[in-house]
Amino acid sequence: MSRDGSVRRPARRLTAGGGETLEEIVAEEVAVALVYNGISHAVMMATPCDLEDFARGFSLTERIVERPSEIYDIEVEPVGRGIEVRLEIAAQRMAGLQERRRSLAGRTGCGLCGVDSLDAALRAVPAVSDPRPVARPSIERAMAGLPDHQKINRTNGATHAAGWASADGMLVCVREDVGRHNALDKLAGALARSGGAGPGGFVVVTSRCSYEMVQKAAMIGASAIAAVSAPTSLAIETAEQAGVALVAFVRDGRLTVYAHADRITT
Repeated sequence: MSRDGSVRRPARRLTAGGGETLEEIVAEEVAVALVYNGISHAVMMATPCDLEDFARGFSLTERIVERPSEIYDIEVEPVGRGIEVRLEIAAQRMAGLQERRRSLAGRTGCGLCGVDSLDAALRAVPAVSDPRPVARPSIERAMAGLPDHQKINRTNGATHAAGWASADGMLVCVREDVGRHNALDKLAGALARSGGAGPGGFVVVTSRCSYEMVQKAAMIGASAIAAVSAPTSLAIETAEQAGVALVAFVRDGRLTVYAHADRITT
């Protein structure tokens, strides 16, 4: 497994002028098992970079733990063709996890695979405690700056990015993954490890905006989530309830606000 999220694979390129054999750089995708106190809980297909951040962020945004201090240790161990990320968490949280009886079988682009009830899939999202106005120029600055931080995508062209921007639009942290949910979980974990997100900050993502993306942004405490592509109806409803401004189609000098438009200033 590589350390930069990309691997080389032989390919055959066909054009009008004929064909040629070449070596292509492609995104690496592996099975990552999240193991809590010795019990495997979720298997996700992910880019094998920043996996400690991924495990920490997943644990927080999925509310397996309530705070970073309830994660005592994280170890990343290659196992066969995949990777195990082994976490030691507080006994109280482990008891709660066992009660949930959830067995996730994740794959790229799917953040709810294996959830066994509608209540579990559509659980209430806590409202952001201190939502603040976000300026349109800040959103555009953050989105414009995102490509410079996408080192993996520049190499293989196949990964999403999630970034945390301060109120002025400066990107504080960016994480990448083949799965958009995974990228946002990695961002959540990185922010938690560094002491948390600052007030008035917001999330920018290089994908569409679904319910799960809003839910994870709310768990981080984002005032807004801005996406390069479209939102879903449930994402809009969830953003309204959570107090997260939802901005989409941020490109070509325009953007569209779908939730809490009054908080996006010019």
